[in-house]
Amino acid sequence: MTTSTLRKPRTPKAKPVEVRAGRPPKELAGEVDARIFDAARRVFLQRGFEGASIDEIAEVARSGKRTIYARFRDKRALFTEVVTRDILSRIAEFKADAPVGATVEERLTSVASTLLHWGFDADRIGLMRLAIAEAHRFPDLAATVNRRARALSTELGVHLLHDLTQSDELGRLPAFSPKQLPTTARLFLDIIAVPMLLRALFEVDLKALDPEIDAHVARGVAFFVAACRNGFQVEPD
Repeated sequence: MTTSTLRKPRTPKAKPVEVRAGRPPKELAGEVDARIFDAARRVFLQRGFEGASIDEIAEVARSGKRTIYARFRDKRALFTEVVTRDILSRIAEFKADAPVGATVEERLTSVASTLLHWGFDADRIGLMRLAIAEAHRFPDLAATVNRRARALSTELGVHLLHDLTQSDELGRLPAFSPKQLPTTARLFLDIIAVPMLLRALFEVDLKALDPEIDAHVARGVAFFVAACRNGFQVEPD
């Protein structure tokens, strides 16, 4: 028997696994983005801007630094996007439960109380504080967030006031005409939301404000409705 007859047939080599390069699928990219934003929010809130690092954010996000830098040129850009996106997107996401109450005053009080209790979230207030504290390093950020948050909240106020007053005699007053309603909504928010927001920015324990919200809202709504019924009107901006 010759050597050639004993030689085993060659096993064909397995084909290499094909690796696709390029961007991840859209759904996977969205999940990565969410993890980066969530991690960045947590690290910025805990460490502040100066104490936070891309290394720690990448570790918390279970992501690589290269993945973060592919999306944001530096820590400043990531901080700006986190603050802007988090504060503004949450305003746009507000959905009120069906208001309770037999009168328009009771329904306004119900919705406004829900709005304030929902809005005083520790992380949300913490990011607002951080944006204000870093205003010297980000001179445009706090102002931009303030302007856009004011515009978004005014739109929210217009929607709420329109829905709550259209079936009531209050909705037929000049203050609730289409031209005047944005200004009326802004005044409503300035009376109801802004004073408590200012207190929240300085209050260490936000839970301490909870017992005061409902009484504050009830007084503010009574004042607002009385002013509208007595012909109080401001020219639109």
